[in-house]
Amino acid sequence: MVDVADIFRAVWPGYGAKFGRWIPPEQRAAVRALLRCRTPALGGQVYRCDCGGTHYAYHSCNHRACPKCGWDDNTDWLQRQQARLLPVPYFLVTFTVPEELREPIRSAMKVWYGALLKASAGALQDLAAQPKHLGAELGLTAVLQTWTRDLRYHPHVHVLLPGGGLSADGLHWLRLRSASARQGRSKTRDYFLPQEKLAARFKGRLKAWLQAEEPELFKRVPAKVWWRKWVVDVQAVGSGAAALKYLAAYVHRGPLHPARLKAWDPPASGSGATSGGNVTFSYRDGAGQERRCTVSGTEFVRRLLQHVPPKHFQRVRHFGWRAAAARAKWERIVALLDWRAPLPQPATKNPPPVLCPGCGKVMRLIGTLARSPPGSRVKLSPRDKG
Repeated sequence: MVDVADIFRAVWPGYGAKFGRWIPPEQRAAVRALLRCRTPALGGQVYRCDCGGTHYAYHSCNHRACPKCGWDDNTDWLQRQQARLLPVPYFLVTFTVPEELREPIRSAMKVWYGALLKASAGALQDLAAQPKHLGAELGLTAVLQTWTRDLRYHPHVHVLLPGGGLSADGLHWLRLRSASARQGRSKTRDYFLPQEKLAARFKGRLKAWLQAEEPELFKRVPAKVWWRKWVVDVQAVGSGAAALKYLAAYVHRGPLHPARLKAWDPPASGSGATSGGNVTFSYRDGAGQERRCTVSGTEFVRRLLQHVPPKHFQRVRHFGWRAAAARAKWERIVALLDWRAPLPQPATKNPPPVLCPGCGKVMRLIGTLARSPPGSRVKLSPRDKG
């Protein structure tokens, strides 16, 4: 099985030498974590079996850019959010920006990412507050995503929200109007905010914020961006459970699942090649068909690292009555809907037993391994290798 860490070990020295000071600190930190993940450098536990076998279980790095880590955190986040799904129809709204904005965004990620999240939430709240649309405050969960299926850079925002909101006086839950009520049709499907108006409001909010708060960033935006038509997609997603599962993949994990790596052809030793060989990974196209993409090792490293978020940046945010500070509004909505949240499932604290790879029996813990000092290079001794 191809390991991302093995590719980075082979490519990173040349990559770092080539791009040097242009590599952001958070990308360097991500590489250090990835290369130390599940190695003796992070310490771990030693297990022994009655048959004489010894097993070393090394700790994970828990970095959010590591393909191996984040699965437990993702599961915990998903369970917490699913427990707060109201018994109403849900919608998934996706806000995208023109291609010409990608490089300006890349040059100042932290500022732009925060602006995209706030502008998308603000656009939804602006239209929902109008009586002709809903006349209510929404509760939103917004998630920033920066990658396409083949790992190219494409920043956009997904927003999951229920089809309804809290009235301005806080006394009523206002449900969506049906399409028949709005358009005089016989169909009774739920109707939500118009896509074109959302796109225009999103663009207007972002432009106004940049002009007022970040004039230097505004100057870097090509003028044609502001007269182009932007795109917002609104999809009904039923109870919202499937959409949450989809969004969970972007919360605590990197853009590439380890199982998607299909092949790596490293350059021959002494060949002088600087591209790091070729890496092949799979992805699903829009029709759900599996495709494969082959790039150089250097390009593969670049594609992964460009999605490392800025330090301390929170890519998931809640707005409106879903915000942490709006607990009273949330409790009012629960009462208005006469609904009880499902009881949380008890967390499993005990890890599964470690089984001997030789005989399959449960192994016993006999000791721990200390972490290596920061900056040191750890090598496996013959004894460590078992």
